[in-house]
Amino acid sequence: MAFNREQLLLYAVTDRSGTQNISFLSQIEEALQNGVTLLQLREKNMEEQAFIDEAVQVLKLCRRYGVPLIINDNVQVALKSGAHGVHVGASDQPVREIRRLAGREFIIGATAKTVEQARSAQQSGADYLGVGAVFPSPTKKDAVRITTQQLREICGAVSIPAVAIGGITEENLGQLRGSGIAGIAVVSAIFASQSPGSAAARLAKMARELVGR
Repeated sequence: MAFNREQLLLYAVTDRSGTQNISFLSQIEEALQNGVTLLQLREKNMEEQAFIDEAVQVLKLCRRYGVPLIINDNVQVALKSGAHGVHVGASDQPVREIRRLAGREFIIGATAKTVEQARSAQQSGADYLGVGAVFPSPTKKDAVRITTQQLREICGAVSIPAVAIGGITEENLGQLRGSGIAGIAVVSAIFASQSPGSAAARLAKMARELVGR
């Protein structure tokens, strides 16, 4: 699947701890049906084979709705499951190494908290950046915060698109207007909601207005 900037509009990162009255896969499908443009499957405490098996199931849903599936951190899970790409942090496998291993069509996202990290990720072959945390995050309480000015500087320093992440909600996302982001990445705003589909639909509409689409 070819990657483009528009796919970053509403980037949903899964979190099964927020599952309410429906199954995890049903939550994901609701989100995909209602405006999510890219899905990252994140499992921090799952054995690799179980992670692969789950990724295969989620990939079927993503293909049904034409949405790319990105795996958090684990390149082998991404490759073995057939997922469209991987997102890595500064302490994970280097982007350049992943690009050599996975090829040109494989989508690679990289976390950046500084202009230097953003430029390095671009030079190494990343397709997009995840920048943040822009607000206090309930899922990563120790995440390093960046200001909206820093976000703007990072977006302006590279030609690859960037998505803002970290504590983004319907109430605060308007503060990111004019920062140059291609979209927003959310976790709890969708997956801790009583209705992931309704939350995704509202966020997609707000994200379109935010980035001027």
